[in-house]
This record gives sequence, C-alpha cells and structure tokens, in this order.
Amino acid sequence: MFELIVIIVAVVALLLVGAWAAFNGLIKRRNRTREAWSQIDVELKRRHDLVPNLVSTVQGYAAHEKGTFEAVTQARSDAVSAGATGDPEKVASAENALSGALRSLFAVAENYPQLRAVESFLQLQEALTSTEDKIEYARRYYNTSARDYNTGLQTFPRSLIAALFHFEPAEFFAAQDDDRAVPQLSFSSSGAAGGGAITSGQTSPEAENPAPLA
Repeated sequence: MFELIVIIVAVVALLLVGAWAAFNGLIKRRNRTREAWSQIDVELKRRHDLVPNLVSTVQGYAAHEKGTFEAVTQARSDAVSAGATGDPEKVASAENALSGALRSLFAVAENYPQLRAVESFLQLQEALTSTEDKIEYARRYYNTSARDYNTGLQTFPRSLIAALFHFEPAEFFAAQDDDRAVPQLSFSSSGAAGGGAITSGQTSPEAENPAPLA
C-alpha cells in the first residue's frame, strides 16, 4: 500500500512539474513576442516622426501637389491611430497604406531636380530608408516569435495549460511585398551639368530571418 502511495505521489509530482514547465515556457514565449512587438512599435513611431518633415521639405518645391501631401498626412494619421490599438492586423494595414502614400510623395519629388541640393531631404530619405530596414528586421523577428508562441499553444501538453489559463494566440504582422521598400532618388552625373535628370529605384531590406526561438 505504501509503495502505491509513493507511486501516486511521484506521478502527481511529475505532472505538476510538467505543468509548471509548460506554463513557464508559454509565459517566456509570450513575453518574447510582446518584446518583439515593442521593437516594431518603436521603429514605426520613428517612421511617423520623419513623415511631417519629409512632406514639408518636398512641399517647399511642389506646393501645388496638395492632394499628394494631404494623402500622406492622412495616411500617417491613420497609422498613428492604428498603432495605438496594438492590433498587428490594423497596424499592418495602416502602415501599408502609408507606404503607398510615401511612394506617391517620392514620385512627386522625382520631378524636382532641385531637391538633389537639399541636404535635409537627402538626410530624411536616408533616415527613412534606415528605419524601414529596422522595421523589416523587427517584423521578421516578431513573426518568428509569434509563430513559436502559437505553436506552443497548439502543442500537447502545452495546449491544455494554454486553455486552462486562457492564453491567446498572437497575430502576425503582415506587410505587402511592394510596401517594404523606400523609393530611392538617384541623380545621374549628367544632371549636374544638364538639368539634373533623376532616376528612381527601390531598395529592398535584406535582413536575415532571426533564428527560431527555443
């Protein structure tokens, strides 16, 4: 009888230890996912801060492009509002719209070779490009964290703990393929002497996928 009690106690102890480990593992993954999201949030706010100065600079050379400036300003406002919700789906949608508006703004800038001499514009473009690169890396890291966390929620026996303590799955942060790059204005060497011809292209962030979480 004593041996049976010892076995039962040992089994219960093992189950409790397993449950404790599973619970702590889910907490760790959830916290890592939240931390990854906070990194995205920081970079998005930096992006939002750059937009007004960028609009103001281009507006100084193309004041009649009122519709474009209003569209960018509204898209930024929508992105800021979406960011306040903390909902990755809403944030992604608003940020994709802002990226589209910014592409229109850079398309306007292409028509004004004078901007090649405006250091503030070039600095803003460089800062925006750097920020987009950081957003892309943070997005990849967040999605990797969210994937591993969600997998933990669906894997037995963690799924039992997740249901018992009401763990909610994480939403992925999706970005449209054509909205991940900042248009780059490059002025041909002939433009310096003959009127500043401008060509445009796009740079694509090549941030590597972060390693899967343990």
